[in-house]
Amino acid sequence: MNIRQLLAALLGAASFLGASVASAAEPFPTRPVKLLIGFAPGGSSDTVARIMAPRMGELLKQSVVIENRPGAGGNIASEQLVKAPADGYTIMLGTIGSLAVNQHINKLSYNPVTDMQALSMAIVFPNVLVVNANSDIRTLDDYVRQGKAERSRVSFGSSGIGSAGHLAGELFKATANLNNQHVAYRGGAPAMNDLLGGVLPSIFSSPTDAMQFIQNGKLRPLAVTSAKRMDVLPNVPTIAELGYSGFEAVNWYAFTAPLRTPPDVVKRLNEVITTTLNDPHVAAQLRKLGLAPTPTSPEDTARYMRVESDKWGAIVRNAGISGD
Repeated sequence: MNIRQLLAALLGAASFLGASVASAAEPFPTRPVKLLIGFAPGGSSDTVARIMAPRMGELLKQSVVIENRPGAGGNIASEQLVKAPADGYTIMLGTIGSLAVNQHINKLSYNPVTDMQALSMAIVFPNVLVVNANSDIRTLDDYVRQGKAERSRVSFGSSGIGSAGHLAGELFKATANLNNQHVAYRGGAPAMNDLLGGVLPSIFSSPTDAMQFIQNGKLRPLAVTSAKRMDVLPNVPTIAELGYSGFEAVNWYAFTAPLRTPPDVVKRLNEVITTTLNDPHVAAQLRKLGLAPTPTSPEDTARYMRVESDKWGAIVRNAGISGD
């Protein structure tokens, strides 16, 4: 090799190394980020995602593309997440069901608590027990009385087995000694359609799904499942204050990513989620629906998921809830 060839080879190698270093240093993200939702469009988790995604995209300077993967109480989306590359380009907005409950109900190939990277909590909120406005059930006492009938027709629907609405309904069923039955749907929106159509008697619903129908008089709220009344429904009592002391069942959503997502990417996604939830416009939209924005660190999110998994796992076992 002569000097000219040697210089050309060295220049080529330097160029390659420079490109590699530049590529390695390229900030995340450089393409759109996929946001998985485990329920049908129009449901509460889908609504929250669509409120947050535009602002998240602005901060990331890339589109945040929502992909609905409904079914199995959010397990289909969860399985897609754990199998995705751990690069931050696929994340999920999970629910209490898909992140803390389903592993106690179904035989899964993964455990959300140990096989996902927590990013941040998103929101915390209670459920509201609602019936059709044309129903002869006007109070919680009416609901309990009919629910105690030997062959009760006061079934309650939810967005799926193991969902927050299902758990709240089962907890109240046990607390009040009712004989009503649970009806699982593939999302909050389909359940709500049947309630509005008079097919389903009641739902322990998220405020997101129920609020507009409460406000336009199509649904009658009987009680909320939180320890305190909701600011957006100040005239609706809690189940606890209606004679069931200590009753409380709250819902929550959190963002997760595949396990072993790089720490710098986790940090960036947490910053974006936190900033989005603290954005006055985003926060106002969420609070209007009765949802409390609740950003947290990845570490605190992971701890909360573990605590909730242990709590609801015990309730699932005691109630004999099964995915079969």
